[in-house]
Amino acid sequence: MCTVILLRRPGHAWPLILAANRDERLDRAWDPPGRWWPETPGVVGGRDRSGSGTWMALRGGVVAAVLNRPGSLGPAPGKRSRGELPLMALQADSAAAAAERIAGLDAGQWRPFNMVIADAQDALFLRGLGEGRPDALPLFEGISMITAQDPNLLTSPRIARHLPRFRAAPPPAPEIGDWRGWEALLADDAYGEEGIGAALNVPPVDGFGTVCASLLSLGAGGQRIWRFCSGRPAPGRFVPIIEEAA
Repeated sequence: MCTVILLRRPGHAWPLILAANRDERLDRAWDPPGRWWPETPGVVGGRDRSGSGTWMALRGGVVAAVLNRPGSLGPAPGKRSRGELPLMALQADSAAAAAERIAGLDAGQWRPFNMVIADAQDALFLRGLGEGRPDALPLFEGISMITAQDPNLLTSPRIARHLPRFRAAPPPAPEIGDWRGWEALLADDAYGEEGIGAALNVPPVDGFGTVCASLLSLGAGGQRIWRFCSGRPAPGRFVPIIEEAA
């Protein structure tokens, strides 16, 4: 169960800030964000070596991330890799057009999925349930959290525990390179009485856990910043993949 946290601030110099922890089997090989797809120029993303797709990628000013729905971890016979979906979305030049592209697909070709697609103007949540067409819903101003469930669903122990913390914390300040608050939140591996399903930074258990993390911001003037942590997130371990702050 991966997690995406998204802050929308229309009218701000940095209208979109996105944070993500990727949870996966520890033996599933992957590569850090790079330009792994020469057939899709301009796409930068982490590569899953099993399916050659990605869990999160950026092209121009559009970011797309895919997550599993409950009970749908891993591949299934006869189903396409969900890692294709961000690459398909990023063939469009805006978040709205990318979401429309995904919403027109036959969701039955893939196991159930959630997606977040965003740019400096729009942010959308897409839900594929393994049949019919995916639903596309807007993500409104403020902070939203997406896991394997629908956005901000407080019956999710992880969302119930961590969404209030993100909403209460000072947001990152990309203009001065200050990401400390959200770095610390992404690194939180406590879960208390709620059980391990409430952990945001999942400790390694039965060959599964949090394997990497991202902090990304898109500016109103086209600026892009992507900071990446390879391995379990911890403050000070995020390094720039893309840094266009001016």
